[in-house]
Amino acid sequence: MTPSDRAKQELKNLQPVAGNGLLHRRAFLHGGAALAGAITGYALVPPAFGQQLTDESWSLAPGVTVPDFGVRSRFEKNVVRTLSNPKGEPRTQHARTPHHLLNGTFTPNGLHFVISHAGDPDIDPDKHRLVIHGLVKQPLVFTLDALARYPMESRMAFVECGGNSAPLFSVEPIQASVQALHGLVSCAEWTGVRLSTLLDEAGIDPKAKWIVAEGADPPHLSRSVPLSKAMDDAMIALYQNGERIMPGNGYPMRLLLPGWEGNINVKWVRRLQLTETPGMTFYESRTYAPILPGGKAYQFYFLQEVKSFITHPSPGLALKGPGFYEISGIAYSGTGRIAKVMVSADGGKSWAQAALQEPVHSKAFTRFRVPWRWDGGPAVLQSQAWDEAGYVQPTRTQLVASRGETTRVPPVTAFVSQHYNAIVSWSIERGGEVKHVYA
Repeated sequence: MTPSDRAKQELKNLQPVAGNGLLHRRAFLHGGAALAGAITGYALVPPAFGQQLTDESWSLAPGVTVPDFGVRSRFEKNVVRTLSNPKGEPRTQHARTPHHLLNGTFTPNGLHFVISHAGDPDIDPDKHRLVIHGLVKQPLVFTLDALARYPMESRMAFVECGGNSAPLFSVEPIQASVQALHGLVSCAEWTGVRLSTLLDEAGIDPKAKWIVAEGADPPHLSRSVPLSKAMDDAMIALYQNGERIMPGNGYPMRLLLPGWEGNINVKWVRRLQLTETPGMTFYESRTYAPILPGGKAYQFYFLQEVKSFITHPSPGLALKGPGFYEISGIAYSGTGRIAKVMVSADGGKSWAQAALQEPVHSKAFTRFRVPWRWDGGPAVLQSQAWDEAGYVQPTRTQLVASRGETTRVPPVTAFVSQHYNAIVSWSIERGGEVKHVYA
């Protein structure tokens, strides 16, 4: 390709491919100087100004001593989880991930979302035991040291609360940040031992069809897991992003069921009982069995379906005037890899395909990006994801038709307050303010 041809291609990449200024994703790869010049995120200064860069205080004296455990810059103190119960009262506690302040595809351990029904137990790893019993040929008990002798593997995987994004079941759009609406999902590299390896050693009775997993926290949360999932990609996870699992995520070990509802990924796991039937435990009979509009219980539906949402821009992150921006967000699916993400800037009238950040992992976050030239006028941003199994993220109208909707005043309609995965819409006002809308 000649320089002239390359310049023509760069300019072509900067031409809108969808309504309201969405550009082709190739602009990221081949836009080069054309894209950089269009963005102009720099300022021209006199040559003498460069000398001032060496005159700041931090350039004139030694810095602070390097700590034995690294901590982030003091200027990042506002990048924190929001807490539903900061005083630790005797009720469920939530800590939500600030997706609007993060980038990339994995969540730092200290910002990974947490739901604890009775706080985080302070477990002595030397005393903790994992027992496999029930319909097995030989019941087994494992210490942490014993598990460490087994072959380990690592995988990226998201964990999402079944109630994540539940506020979007509301009749009217709730004005809140990405953190408040979608903060109960995170993604990490988990390392541990395949559960199938341990079950094979215990010897599975042919009558066994389910596993009842129990945690060591005071409520002893128990969930029933089909044996087929346990023998597929389930893991007894011991590490989170390379270090021991955080207390709020199950230290010293948790059950990891990639792509499945978060509460089934039992934290602080201590018991796995193989059974013929599900345990019909308290939580799966009461809390995780909401009612569908037709009157049936939404029970033992484990899969977290294909989903996406835009994190930049989003409510709380106002645009600072017309010009070029990157629309970026997160997509994931419990059935495998993300195959495609489409983005709209005009409320779904037209769409442009986003670039997917490599590598694209199965059942893990995928970061999508698309260049956008905002003209300063009203816009409605949306994203829609497809996974490799062919599933498509539904519209809100489609989802509510099948699962119901909440109302703020009686009578309350039949509804499911879990498993919300519909398209999310952000409205951009003329002044750059971003609001949550239904479109």
